[in-house]
Amino acid sequence: MRYIDRSRDYYAAHGYDKPYRWAHYDAVPFAALRRPLAASTLAIVTTAMPDAGYTRKTRRLAVCETAPAPAALYTQEVFWDKEATHTDDLGSYFPLAALQALAGEARIGRVAPHYYCVPTTYSQRKTLEEDAPAIAAGCVRDEVDVALLVPL
Repeated sequence: MRYIDRSRDYYAAHGYDKPYRWAHYDAVPFAALRRPLAASTLAIVTTAMPDAGYTRKTRRLAVCETAPAPAALYTQEVFWDKEATHTDDLGSYFPLAALQALAGEARIGRVAPHYYCVPTTYSQRKTLEEDAPAIAAGCVRDEVDVALLVPL
Protein backbone atom coordinates (compact mmCIF):
# COMPACT_ATOMS: atom_id res chain seq x y z
CA MET A 1 0.00 0.00 0.00
CA ARG A 2 1.31 3.43 -0.87
CA TYR A 3 2.31 5.58 2.09
CA ILE A 4 0.27 8.59 0.97
CA ASP A 5 -2.88 6.50 0.53
CA ARG A 6 -2.30 4.83 3.87
CA SER A 7 -1.91 8.20 5.61
CA ARG A 8 -5.09 9.57 4.05
CA ASP A 9 -7.00 6.43 5.08
CA TYR A 10 -5.60 6.72 8.62
CA TYR A 11 -6.77 10.33 9.04
CA ALA A 12 -10.18 9.58 7.50
CA ALA A 13 -10.64 6.64 9.89
CA HIS A 14 -9.94 8.98 12.82
CA GLY A 15 -12.69 11.37 11.83
CA TYR A 16 -10.75 14.18 10.19
CA ASP A 17 -13.04 16.10 7.82
CA LYS A 18 -10.32 17.03 5.34
CA PRO A 19 -7.77 14.58 3.92
CA TYR A 20 -4.19 15.12 5.02
CA ARG A 21 -2.53 17.69 2.80
CA TRP A 22 1.12 16.98 2.04
CA ALA A 23 3.47 19.94 2.08
CA HIS A 24 4.34 21.18 -1.38
CA TYR A 25 6.60 24.05 -2.36
CA ASP A 26 7.25 25.48 -5.80
CA ALA A 27 10.50 26.98 -4.51
CA VAL A 28 12.54 24.63 -2.33
CA PRO A 29 13.99 26.49 0.69
CA PHE A 30 17.51 25.08 0.45
CA ALA A 31 20.76 26.86 -0.41
CA ALA A 32 24.23 25.94 -1.58
CA LEU A 33 26.98 25.92 1.04
CA ARG A 34 28.68 29.28 1.51
CA ARG A 35 31.95 27.64 2.56
CA PRO A 36 33.49 24.19 2.28
CA LEU A 37 32.10 21.49 4.56
CA ALA A 38 35.50 21.27 6.25
CA ALA A 39 34.97 24.86 7.42
CA SER A 40 31.25 24.59 8.19
CA THR A 41 29.35 24.35 11.47
CA LEU A 42 26.71 21.59 11.56
CA ALA A 43 23.61 21.35 13.74
CA ILE A 44 21.31 18.36 14.18
CA VAL A 45 17.52 18.66 14.01
CA THR A 46 15.70 15.51 15.12
CA THR A 47 12.14 14.41 15.85
CA ALA A 48 13.31 12.43 18.89
CA MET A 49 12.76 14.27 22.18
CA PRO A 50 15.13 14.89 25.10
CA ASP A 51 13.13 12.90 27.67
CA ALA A 52 9.77 11.30 28.46
CA GLY A 53 8.45 14.63 29.76
CA TYR A 54 7.74 15.55 26.13
CA THR A 55 4.50 13.65 25.60
CA ARG A 56 1.92 14.20 22.89
CA LYS A 57 0.11 16.68 25.12
CA THR A 58 3.19 18.77 25.96
CA ARG A 59 5.18 18.46 22.74
CA ARG A 60 7.22 21.55 22.04
CA LEU A 61 10.51 22.41 20.43
CA ALA A 62 13.49 21.67 22.68
CA VAL A 63 16.89 23.29 22.26
CA CYS A 64 19.58 21.15 23.88
CA GLU A 65 23.33 21.49 24.38
CA THR A 66 25.60 19.09 22.51
CA ALA A 67 27.96 18.92 25.50
CA PRO A 68 27.57 16.78 27.35
CA ALA A 69 26.14 14.45 24.72
CA PRO A 70 22.82 12.85 25.66
CA ALA A 71 22.95 9.23 26.80
CA ALA A 72 19.58 8.61 25.12
CA LEU A 73 16.67 10.38 23.50
CA TYR A 74 12.98 9.69 23.99
CA THR A 75 11.48 8.01 20.93
CA GLN A 76 8.56 5.97 22.26
CA GLU A 77 5.89 8.35 20.99
CA VAL A 78 7.46 8.68 17.55
CA PHE A 79 6.16 6.22 14.99
CA TRP A 80 8.37 3.79 13.10
CA ASP A 81 8.29 0.05 12.47
CA LYS A 82 9.03 -1.05 16.04
CA GLU A 83 8.88 -4.73 15.04
CA ALA A 84 11.64 -4.33 12.47
CA THR A 85 14.04 -2.11 14.42
CA HIS A 86 14.65 -0.21 17.67
CA THR A 87 16.20 3.01 18.92
CA ASP A 88 18.45 1.51 21.58
CA ASP A 89 21.55 2.57 19.60
CA LEU A 90 21.58 6.37 19.82
CA GLY A 91 24.25 6.63 17.13
CA SER A 92 22.00 4.91 14.58
CA TYR A 93 19.59 7.86 14.46
CA PHE A 94 21.38 10.73 16.22
CA PRO A 95 24.85 11.11 14.67
CA LEU A 96 26.34 13.50 17.23
CA ALA A 97 29.32 11.27 18.09
CA ALA A 98 30.03 10.62 14.40
CA LEU A 99 29.90 14.35 13.62
CA GLN A 100 32.20 15.13 16.54
CA ALA A 101 34.65 12.53 15.21
CA LEU A 102 34.48 14.12 11.74
CA ALA A 103 35.20 17.52 13.31
CA GLY A 104 38.20 15.98 15.08
CA GLU A 105 39.46 14.77 11.70
CA ALA A 106 38.86 18.25 10.18
CA ARG A 107 36.36 16.79 7.69
CA ILE A 108 33.74 19.23 9.01
CA GLY A 109 34.44 22.50 10.74
CA ARG A 110 32.63 21.92 14.02
CA VAL A 111 29.45 20.70 15.62
CA ALA A 112 27.11 23.44 16.79
CA PRO A 113 26.76 23.92 20.55
CA HIS A 114 23.03 23.12 20.34
CA TYR A 115 20.80 20.54 18.69
CA TYR A 116 17.06 20.79 18.14
CA CYS A 117 14.34 18.30 19.04
CA VAL A 118 11.23 19.22 17.09
CA PRO A 119 8.04 17.27 17.73
CA THR A 120 6.10 15.67 14.93
CA THR A 121 2.80 17.47 15.42
CA TYR A 122 1.49 16.99 11.86
CA SER A 123 0.75 20.70 11.72
CA GLN A 124 2.27 22.45 8.75
CA ARG A 125 1.17 25.79 10.21
CA LYS A 126 2.95 25.16 13.52
CA THR A 127 6.05 23.93 11.72
CA LEU A 128 6.17 26.93 9.38
CA GLU A 129 5.12 29.63 11.83
CA GLU A 130 6.69 28.48 15.11
CA ASP A 131 9.22 25.65 15.02
CA ALA A 132 11.12 26.41 11.80
CA PRO A 133 11.67 30.12 12.62
CA ALA A 134 12.84 29.23 16.15
CA ILE A 135 15.28 26.64 14.78
CA ALA A 136 16.50 29.09 12.12
CA ALA A 137 17.05 31.79 14.75
CA GLY A 138 19.00 29.37 16.94
CA CYS A 139 21.12 28.31 13.98
CA VAL A 140 21.88 31.95 13.19
CA ARG A 141 22.93 32.56 16.83
CA ASP A 142 25.19 29.49 16.71
CA GLU A 143 26.57 30.48 13.27
CA VAL A 144 25.38 27.19 11.75
CA ASP A 145 26.07 26.58 8.07
CA VAL A 146 24.40 23.17 7.72
CA ALA A 147 21.35 21.76 9.50
CA LEU A 148 21.27 17.98 9.34
CA LEU A 149 17.62 16.87 9.49
CA VAL A 150 17.23 13.46 11.14
CA PRO A 151 13.55 12.46 11.34
CA LEU A 152 12.44 9.21 12.93
